[in-house]
Amino acid sequence: MTFNPLEQRGIPLDRQLRNWRELNVEPIDPDHCDPYTRCRVITMNGIEVEAILFSHQMARHTVDPEVKRQLARVRYIEAQQQKAVNWLLPGVSSVLETTIAYEQVAVDLTAWVARMEPDPYLKQAYQFGVLEDFDHLYRYANLYEMIEHRKAESIVDNLTEVMPGRPTRFHHRDPVDNVRDPYAKDEANPLSKLHALTIMSAEQQTMNFYMNTGPTYMEPIARQLYQEIGLIEEEHVTHYESLVDPGETWWEQLVNHEYNECYLYYSFMEQESDPRVKAIWELHLNMELEHLHAACDLMRRHDGRDPASVLAPQLPNVLTFEPNKDYVRELLDTQLDLTTLGAGYVREAHERFERMQEQIHGGEAPPSDRVMTEHDTMFGREYRVQTEGEHPDPAQREK
Repeated sequence: MTFNPLEQRGIPLDRQLRNWRELNVEPIDPDHCDPYTRCRVITMNGIEVEAILFSHQMARHTVDPEVKRQLARVRYIEAQQQKAVNWLLPGVSSVLETTIAYEQVAVDLTAWVARMEPDPYLKQAYQFGVLEDFDHLYRYANLYEMIEHRKAESIVDNLTEVMPGRPTRFHHRDPVDNVRDPYAKDEANPLSKLHALTIMSAEQQTMNFYMNTGPTYMEPIARQLYQEIGLIEEEHVTHYESLVDPGETWWEQLVNHEYNECYLYYSFMEQESDPRVKAIWELHLNMELEHLHAACDLMRRHDGRDPASVLAPQLPNVLTFEPNKDYVRELLDTQLDLTTLGAGYVREAHERFERMQEQIHGGEAPPSDRVMTEHDTMFGREYRVQTEGEHPDPAQREK
């Protein structure tokens, strides 16, 4: 069944305000929930945070007080949505457990987007990034066993493998080599725009999460690993945000944001296994439909264009959280040695890359390497979850 959010009406904006009792949602049970329910929660939190931040930036760049007021009305509801979504996460989970779930999101969300992306250049951008988040999952999983003496399979539930990706030490690149070429807004497939916004938003929330939670640990190696990977997440945000055409007007960006929220809430409502969480996705979808119509009205009035000219005529196939083991293994086998040069990719280390490596590492092993050394000292082995066999790259197999 096709679903065109431009033709659907939801809950009127003046009826969307919720009281504290309604916002005080019961969190998911980390020991019994579907791991992909948790992934959907984390993803939608990132989407809502991006919607709020974008609305604030737009408000700071407009002189029209009525536009500011309209943005504020919708933004407050978005803030309530963000609280309800993020408060689904359980307080009993440690920061490191939530971190591992964040990286599972990064792996399986980005891998799915890469599989579905119609534009070859954009596809390569997602393929490149997923091998780095895959390695972050591996490093954090080893830190988790060191600090909390628990295993990451209790979180990823064998849906996502845990083993080396592109080694984290090689993710540190000269900043200019993290900037990609954008899609062309008038030529890009509408699905490509949704993909770019989604992955940018997901990486942005990961960057913010690590910036703020990293120093809450007492263990030096944990503080250092969060600092290192936090810097790489900044690189990833640069990588993905540069895919979005900066020539899009504020109004065009606004309707793209709202349309993307409709797309994702609809997608997650369609596949959610937890009835209580599914009801939240459905409620928020019906709110977002009105947010989209409000944004479309602003675009017609202030941009003089019909939003239908820039949006998909119907939602694409639902975005799906599912295992991507074979796809990731294929990338591990073929793209592990890539780095970036300008807006492209190369297999050889180049001068800017080597200079950055020397400056950032200072001739010492980075935290991502030291956490593995310390784990080996404690347990005499690495921590891995390899449900599909040995690592595709012989050099990355356990010694």
